[in-house]
Amino acid sequence: MREWTILGAGALGCTFAALLNEQQRPVSLILSERHRRHFNPAFEFIALNERRRLVSPHYRFADQAAATECLLVMTKAYQVLPALKSLHNLPRHVPVILLHNGMGVAEQVASLLPHNPLLAGVTSHGALREGPWQIRHTGKGETWLGPLNEQGKAFSHLLAPLSAALGHAGWSEDILSLQHRKLAINAVINPLTACHHIRNGQLAEPRFADVLATLGEEVHRVLSRLGESDTPEQYQRRLNSVIELTATNYSSMHQDLAHGRPTEIDYITGYLLKHAGDLPVPVCQQLYNEVKKQGG
Repeated sequence: MREWTILGAGALGCTFAALLNEQQRPVSLILSERHRRHFNPAFEFIALNERRRLVSPHYRFADQAAATECLLVMTKAYQVLPALKSLHNLPRHVPVILLHNGMGVAEQVASLLPHNPLLAGVTSHGALREGPWQIRHTGKGETWLGPLNEQGKAFSHLLAPLSAALGHAGWSEDILSLQHRKLAINAVINPLTACHHIRNGQLAEPRFADVLATLGEEVHRVLSRLGESDTPEQYQRRLNSVIELTATNYSSMHQDLAHGRPTEIDYITGYLLKHAGDLPVPVCQQLYNEVKKQGG
């Protein structure tokens, strides 16, 4: 039985660990060095039905990467490269799945790990850290994986255990398009909720109608330049649906700013600004500047 190793013991990483553990799948979490002398043997997981249980995965540190069989990278986007660079003895045959917000990291990972099978994923599961070693699963959604290199194409069989644990896992040969779709949603919801200190659902209030429309137009134009074929109407319906489905959630960027942590703005809005070229995107730029000003 393949053990799943998760790099990134944040809210979503711990949620995936708990869901895999519930299916009797061996799971390990790679912790940062600051936990070497002080960490809990278990974390409390609060499921969607409010059931609470203690989860006890295996804990490892970077110098134990040689034991890895399958690596799920679930750190923040800006942590991906430093975290992978610390895994000096990661075997070349181990599949590495990038499951982080934002874009712009995969190319650097491909240079860092030229021999490993590389895959990317997108997920709409939601999770929240409620306290030290206390994780709440806030939303169930779809998860998609796809290959980033030729070696990665041989690992679609990883879907079966993931699907059993998560409720859904699909395979896409065009994972880039799915990443773009998620980025297009995050580039609206995350900076707006972070700057205005609100839950996702509050974006449906009339006061945000104009900025939602203008920002949505900007994001759609950039995604069209990147080759995406969604019409503005299709994109707007998907955006409104996500806002409604995650109405009670706080976005990850909101949580990062609220707790004084760095945000992933450079890999979300920053990615769009980088690829906008001569397209006018003033609202994207304004939100990027504001998140940076607030410490992100």
